[in-house]
Amino acid sequence: MSSSFKRATVAVALTACAAAAQAGLPGVEAAPTVSWIPVHPASSPGPRMAFGMAFDPVSQRIVLFGGYDGSRYLDETWTFDGSSWSEVATPVAPPPRSGLAMAYDGATHKLIMYGGFDGTYRNDTWAWDGASSTWTQMAPAHTPHPVTGPIMFTDPAIGRAVEYGGYDGRFYQLETWRWNGSDWVKLHPAHSPSARSSAIAARDPAMDNVVLFGGLADVNPNNTWTWDGADWTLETPATQPANRYDSAAAYEPHLRAIVIFGGGAGGTDLDDTWKWTGVNWSELQPVYSPSARESYGLAYDPAIDRVVMFGGLRRNTLLNDTWKLGFQP
Repeated sequence: MSSSFKRATVAVALTACAAAAQAGLPGVEAAPTVSWIPVHPASSPGPRMAFGMAFDPVSQRIVLFGGYDGSRYLDETWTFDGSSWSEVATPVAPPPRSGLAMAYDGATHKLIMYGGFDGTYRNDTWAWDGASSTWTQMAPAHTPHPVTGPIMFTDPAIGRAVEYGGYDGRFYQLETWRWNGSDWVKLHPAHSPSARSSAIAARDPAMDNVVLFGGLADVNPNNTWTWDGADWTLETPATQPANRYDSAAAYEPHLRAIVIFGGGAGGTDLDDTWKWTGVNWSELQPVYSPSARESYGLAYDPAIDRVVMFGGLRRNTLLNDTWKLGFQP
């Protein structure tokens, strides 16, 4: 089979599967078959969990900050260039923490970091400038609650960083806040997910919205919501993953879908891979998968055109392995 014919065949198959998935047909998987592939970088952050990790379009690198290594909260900044991790010696760094969240703010061209836990619940806001590799603490007049496990994402309507939920030590939160470049602005959508922390959220450019799923909560969080920039909508997919927390999500352009892996589930860790097509969830069957885990990082890296996973916690073992989601024709 010629390479051009093979590429054309794969393209046709992908188009057909994407159309079927958009129609909500159960059990339809995108071609080619997916597989998690281990990456062996020359250097790597140490084992850790509950760190922040997001792709920075300015530096064209994945940025990782903080986490917990089993004995201390961390304040290290690392970047991934598609093949190797490098620690960045920043002039100023945010205080050590775990349970933070980060999202890209398209208006200021910076990653915005919020919240976390270092023995106390934090509500400080920091901005990462990928052009100068520096952190700057912001001084907003208003902030969301001090929380661990907030959910952050890039607003699909105007590209701003948005924060939702989290846990303040007593209560799960359900407020939605948007960063305006210098201050947090509390939004008042007509609808909202029930209060929760440690949920999965990712922007879906194919559907022009953000999907949110699961988390930790007092009220059952095993549901799927989407945010369009103005309001939350409760979705009604025919199929849905088991609820999970401390998982992560990223958009995979080859599948035209949000992918998630594993997470915590009431005292156990999961190792399943799912995709959200904008209409329905379906479980993927990778040829090879990482070990079960929670509190890891996941981000799409355009440099290698792959979703990248790093670290996390498996039972009582902290991890620092790197994986990418690949395909087999």
